[in-house]
Amino acid sequence: MPEYTKPDPKSEILSNDSFPEPQPKSKTPLWELALVFGKLGAIAFGGPAAHIAQIELEVVQNRRWLSREKLLDLLSISNLIPGPNSTELAIHVGLEQAGWQGVIVAGACFILPAMLLVWGLAIVYVEYQTLPAVGWLLYGVKPVIIAIISQSLWKLGKSALKNIPTWSAGLVVLALYFLQINEVALMLGAGVVVSLVRNLVSLKNSKSLSVLFFPFSFVPLPLGAIATNITPTITPKPWHTVFLSFLKIGSVLYGSGYVLLAFVQQEFVDRTHWLTSQQLLDAVAIGQFTPGPVLTTATFIGYLLAGNLGAIAATVGIFLPAFILVLAINPFVSNLRKSPWTAGFLDGVNAASIGLMAAVAWELGKSTFIDIWTVAVAIASLTILLKFPKVNSAWLIIAGGAIGWLLKLFV
Repeated sequence: MPEYTKPDPKSEILSNDSFPEPQPKSKTPLWELALVFGKLGAIAFGGPAAHIAQIELEVVQNRRWLSREKLLDLLSISNLIPGPNSTELAIHVGLEQAGWQGVIVAGACFILPAMLLVWGLAIVYVEYQTLPAVGWLLYGVKPVIIAIISQSLWKLGKSALKNIPTWSAGLVVLALYFLQINEVALMLGAGVVVSLVRNLVSLKNSKSLSVLFFPFSFVPLPLGAIATNITPTITPKPWHTVFLSFLKIGSVLYGSGYVLLAFVQQEFVDRTHWLTSQQLLDAVAIGQFTPGPVLTTATFIGYLLAGNLGAIAATVGIFLPAFILVLAINPFVSNLRKSPWTAGFLDGVNAASIGLMAAVAWELGKSTFIDIWTVAVAIASLTILLKFPKVNSAWLIIAGGAIGWLLKLFV
């Protein structure tokens, strides 16, 4: 095997996009953090992969707060701890740019717009027992989201997939994802394998790595809703009970926000019978078509269970562990690059993250590209993003929604 030489991260970033290296570290004003992450929280449709793509566009390309390698390291750490990955990435950026105050500002501003919107929709839902029609919005917006994810994969991939071991890891993770192997196991396995290869350990010894996957094979995967005829009582539940339930879920929730479905099904449908499966599916649907973190589904459920106090308690409970974990682990991120073993591990996890993002894009694409119009919107959006990399993705999302509405009216 040819000897592996670690490329210089700075030259890698420069050669990829000709962007200048991030400016010397200085404290970012809190108002600027609030503006950036408030905007992202208001327009970040499409789930975690799309959120990460838009954070990369703002933080790396437009403002040059961080290098892509640094952002990928923060993303890898976020993927390896419980909680909502894109929200944790926003909190990491806030901590890097403005200390503990930045943690609160970036995290809260990313969560708050979606929370308020979901809260309002929950009030409408309780009043009318139905959801507003949003098919026209999703029809036009989802192709734009696929384009945003594709651009991010192109940009991040050139930094993460920088040699044969990382390319191999990314492709293997992409393939294994469709065999329903647990995401955390895939990332850990990719990190260990790439680290061993980087440090010239014989590939024969890597056969023993299979034991690492065994414990994770029992980690719960997303489940479909289970039909139930039990109708929950209309008596409001104590807000502190709602808070503790979602605090417990937020502390152990690995993987994407879609895994929340399995935990809520078990907690509130199967065990306590506080919700029906239909109410749970409606809550998940609300989280899907609103911008911001998918876990604001908790806001909707909290309102159903305990009114306004329940909405607040559920939101705080589901997101609080993310703030605590980021504050606890962020100081160690920089030191991880100093050791060749941990640096190789991070490179492997970064490659796995790209593979997982590609898999999510593929899954979303299958349900998005349903006719020639959705394909055309995606191609046009991707062309604009690649030709004008600093374009504000919010305008594309708004345009996509408008196009979807017009097509539903006239086509």
